[in-house]
Amino acid sequence: MSSDDNSNAPVPRSSRDAVREKAVQVQAQQARARTIRRSVLAAGVVTAVAVVATVVAWAVGSTLDRPQSSPSNTTGDGFVVTDVSGVSDAPDDMSESDAMTSEPAPEGAAAPTPTATSAPVVDIQVYVDYLSPGAREWQLANSTQLASWVDDGAVALSYHPVSMLTAKSNGTKYSLRAASAAACVATHEPTTFFSFHNSLLTQQPAVDSDGISDAALADLAVASGAEDPKQIRSCIEDEAFTAWVKSATERAVSGITGTNLALTGTPMVVVNGQQYLGDLTDPAEFAQFVLTSASGAYQKAQTASPTPTPGVTP
Repeated sequence: MSSDDNSNAPVPRSSRDAVREKAVQVQAQQARARTIRRSVLAAGVVTAVAVVATVVAWAVGSTLDRPQSSPSNTTGDGFVVTDVSGVSDAPDDMSESDAMTSEPAPEGAAAPTPTATSAPVVDIQVYVDYLSPGAREWQLANSTQLASWVDDGAVALSYHPVSMLTAKSNGTKYSLRAASAAACVATHEPTTFFSFHNSLLTQQPAVDSDGISDAALADLAVASGAEDPKQIRSCIEDEAFTAWVKSATERAVSGITGTNLALTGTPMVVVNGQQYLGDLTDPAEFAQFVLTSASGAYQKAQTASPTPTPGVTP
């Protein structure tokens, strides 16, 4: 064996130091790489959280920016009809505007016609969901005689928009949005409310359809005669009164003020505190119900009036 084979010879000290230094450098590089990766990951998480927080803040801010206040011109969560212009006459077979005076009076009653001069004004309150087929049927059958009675001052007619069928429009919440739109019109354009209300029902979308968009609702309100299209469009497209509609619906379901009634479905028609349970499509039957209620109110008023005591002759 050659004496020059020195593979097992000890490594010089300088070489060992170089290897050790190289190992330290490699470990330092790996540590720096790990630190950088952690920093990048942490920055990514922080950025993602910031983005989510920004989106949530924007969404909440957008909701809070909407004017979720109560509408004006309300009476017991209802809107009194002050003007009946702009509503076309119903077909002849549906018009019974004279029924209130032509129908026979109830047995034993004094048979007054329900006018402002002969009897107390009849209070008619209608709870309506604008997606309810029954509400449409009742309005089509009675719109002409209702308009006539309001015009004559014989009745105080008010509508209560509610949202009982919000879940029946493929997620668009049409029932809620339409009621909010009605509240917008009643607040900003009260003289066109009856016309808009009538249009919502005559042009009612089908149950379980998408309904009408907010923009289309605003178009309908403008077509009903709104004098300030910009204001009414902003109110409707912002869905300004949806929160109020929800609260008003809950209140009606809990109990109707001044009666022993509670809202269970629409339409619900209450005349002088009594619910009408007759045929929704028969205006003559409804007119007779109103006449009976008016006669009862008249008799009650007469009974409540004190009888003057005869004078004593000196």
